[in-house]
Amino acid sequence: MAYESVKVEKPLSLILLPILSVFTFFSAWELIVDTGIVPSTMLAAPSAVIKLFLIKLTDPNPDGAILAAHAWTSGKEAFIGYLLSLAFGLPLGLLMGWFTVVRGLARPIFELIRPIPPIAWIPLTIFWFGIGIEGKVFIIWLGGVVPCVINAFVGVRMTNPTLIQMARTYGASDWQIFVQLCIPSALPMVFGALQIALVCCWVNLVGAELLAADQGLGYLISMGRRLALPDMVVLGMVCVGFVGAVIGYAIERLECRLLAGIRR
Repeated sequence: MAYESVKVEKPLSLILLPILSVFTFFSAWELIVDTGIVPSTMLAAPSAVIKLFLIKLTDPNPDGAILAAHAWTSGKEAFIGYLLSLAFGLPLGLLMGWFTVVRGLARPIFELIRPIPPIAWIPLTIFWFGIGIEGKVFIIWLGGVVPCVINAFVGVRMTNPTLIQMARTYGASDWQIFVQLCIPSALPMVFGALQIALVCCWVNLVGAELLAADQGLGYLISMGRRLALPDMVVLGMVCVGFVGAVIGYAIERLECRLLAGIRR
């Protein structure tokens, strides 16, 4: 007897409830501002944010750049800093997890620097690099490198000691054990570091742009505060969330593809 594959469809309520939730949230937000419960000078209504969004697509005033330019600047800085944090933090964490010499040399310095918030480096960064892209990339790198090192280090340390002992019994060298056993064992933690580092990089980017920048989404928020324009502040916040979500989704899809390739 032949069986036909049955496609399980989601109940209609699971589709309508999120839409209803979002609609209710924004309707209540609009109503609170329009009725004066919260003054428009303190919080912009969604309709005002949408109106400003359409204007900022082509008008660089009053902050000096259109919305796409701000998003491009922030995305470029975050991408460069993120890649640099992965390129430096993951190898360092992996090496620290297995080789005693590397751990002895690097861990004391890492533990000394790790508790310092990246934002605390901004004054020195301005002295060193100014308010250009180099300084913000440095702040982003500081934010992303810490979770990369920690996750890679923990991933190597979680390698099954029985497998390590078995590899030694068969005459494997330390380097062979590290490459063929420890690194594959640490991959789940390494992939976890991709998402954590992304969040840290994005948060620190916005913080850096709030304090020292001439363009970017954080700068857009800062200018909205200086000019007392709550609609500009909210627009910047929404754009930060949207761009961050898009980047996070792209990283998640990349992880799925890489893990699928490894499992094959």
